[in-house]
Amino acid sequence: MSSFFQTTPFESNPLKTKADLAQFLKGILDPLAPHTSPGGARIHLGHTATHYDDIAAQLEGFSRPIWGLAALLGGGGDYDGTKRWVDGFANGTDRNSPEFWGDMRNKDQRMVECSAIGFAIAVAKEKLWDPLSDEAKRNFESWLGGMNDKEMPNTNWLWFRVFANLGLSRAGSPRFDAKRMKADLDHLDTFYIGDGWSRDGPEGVIQLDYYSSSFAIQFAQLVYSKLAQADDPERCEEYRNRARKFAFDFVHYFDDEGRAIPFGRSMTYRFAMSSFWGALAFADVELPAPLTWGVIKGLQLRNLRYWAKQPGAYHSDGTLTIGYCYPNQSMTENYNSPGSPYWCCKSFVALALPDSHPFWSAVEEPFPVSLRNTVNPLKHPLHIMTNLGGHTYLLSSGQQCSYPVKQSAAKYGKLAYSSAFGYSVPVGNGTLEELAGDNTLALSDDNGETWKCRRETKEARIENGKWLRSMWYPWKDVEVETWLVPPQNDTPLWHIRVHRIKTGRKLSSAEGGFAIYGQGDNERALEPSQGETFGTFEQDGIGRATSRAGVSGIKDLRGGRAGKALRTDANSNLIVARAVLPTLMGEHNSGESNIWLITAVFALPSVEGASGASEGWTAEWEKTPSVPAEIQSLMDQSHARN
Repeated sequence: MSSFFQTTPFESNPLKTKADLAQFLKGILDPLAPHTSPGGARIHLGHTATHYDDIAAQLEGFSRPIWGLAALLGGGGDYDGTKRWVDGFANGTDRNSPEFWGDMRNKDQRMVECSAIGFAIAVAKEKLWDPLSDEAKRNFESWLGGMNDKEMPNTNWLWFRVFANLGLSRAGSPRFDAKRMKADLDHLDTFYIGDGWSRDGPEGVIQLDYYSSSFAIQFAQLVYSKLAQADDPERCEEYRNRARKFAFDFVHYFDDEGRAIPFGRSMTYRFAMSSFWGALAFADVELPAPLTWGVIKGLQLRNLRYWAKQPGAYHSDGTLTIGYCYPNQSMTENYNSPGSPYWCCKSFVALALPDSHPFWSAVEEPFPVSLRNTVNPLKHPLHIMTNLGGHTYLLSSGQQCSYPVKQSAAKYGKLAYSSAFGYSVPVGNGTLEELAGDNTLALSDDNGETWKCRRETKEARIENGKWLRSMWYPWKDVEVETWLVPPQNDTPLWHIRVHRIKTGRKLSSAEGGFAIYGQGDNERALEPSQGETFGTFEQDGIGRATSRAGVSGIKDLRGGRAGKALRTDANSNLIVARAVLPTLMGEHNSGESNIWLITAVFALPSVEGASGASEGWTAEWEKTPSVPAEIQSLMDQSHARN
């Protein structure tokens, strides 16, 4: 009976071929028709608000699907609803039309949408620009070129103006501003920090999330390198070289099943996370083994297959919801309108390629064997990536959002992020259940009335390629030093966290492991159970939960903390709406300068098609991971001094 709401309109699509991908795109575009204004220029998908005006939100609904539509048309495909967008271009840019989008102001959201529009003209001019009347073309280029003299945020937004000018250039428009485009590109290149990585902003910005890759910068560089090769060959080759380096870091953010690790903001963009792989193909960037064309194809298509099967990602009419694996306003930013999720249409860029391209002619290959069961420290994002033991996740320290973003502590400050278990965001400001503090050390100085989690990390570094070490200062008289130690070959399902706390006030602590699906076989809440059957387990120093999603647990290796299997508030986790969080609870006295917390975190997700963790996981649970000798020596020295 439960199966009737656990399907999507796209689940039967095998997503193996170019035709399959085109069918998936059309299935996403078709439901937009009833939501489109009579003149085609606006798509209204809901009534939730953003920090920008509703006209800009409706433009967003119109423009973002164009990433896919333009790729389809540019690759020789057809779509019966193309006229809706051609009409929209004419009416949206006509000041006398009731559907006029409005002129751009400084730092206007409309600028964001110019990126897809410029791309559309550049790759599908014959079908999206040429059909316009001469008057409509003049209106269009006047509106699009209107951003060239406006102030823009000093971020990846500058790429949106680059793409607007690319489109104007392809159209032969006098509003094309070559000088402006070169200045923007030169400035964007100052964001580059090496090994393929770019910051999302100037020096001092330390966000290296999906905006540094698929959402914006890497994707834009690759598409530019294809479209501007004749005019800017040196820069284009530099961008291709950056992608060649970056790919060997970025591959570690994906698991065998095609899922990417949720991390950072804008998670509602969903399968835009994999658009980098399609952009590599679009730009004809061939990589050395093991990242063959067959592997690249698999990374892209497996991610799309995963999202094609997520029922909560779509409304009943086939339009996209705001959220991640289900509708969820708690995890969104104030720039997420109902049209925002269609940024995911970037992942259809491979439709612009001919059938003969090696991306399409290659036989799809699985995730490379040589990249499995590895631990990889990544210098620039300060992440330690691992898929040892069949669990793909990262350990993190040192990133934070450089401007106010809702739930930024949850999006950047957690200790670990998992492709299988996702991350959770607070849904309130009181209880631990509201906090949903997975993979974080939460501290309270008011007996649990309110909690602080790590947001601004200081002095973060990867030490000797072995572990992350960082500082956090939640209050002026409290400092927390943390070591994050990745799993070892003899204990592949565990990672270790060591915290040293110095406090001038009495504190309560709550340290969470991975949040896991919190229902049993009967879809009722998990009940206590000590064995491999689904349920929860609590005792001094241990919290654990097992469900169809696998097993998640946490152990206090030093003693003194109580173990809990906390049922977090609904809709706090990005992947599952009902979650249980293994947690350790502690109390710490004022004036202590030598509080050591030693935590072992255990997790084993279920594999695709299975229900629950693989048999025999309890044998791995009984193993106890060891604190590295160097960290143990620091602990011993501190005790000797005290």
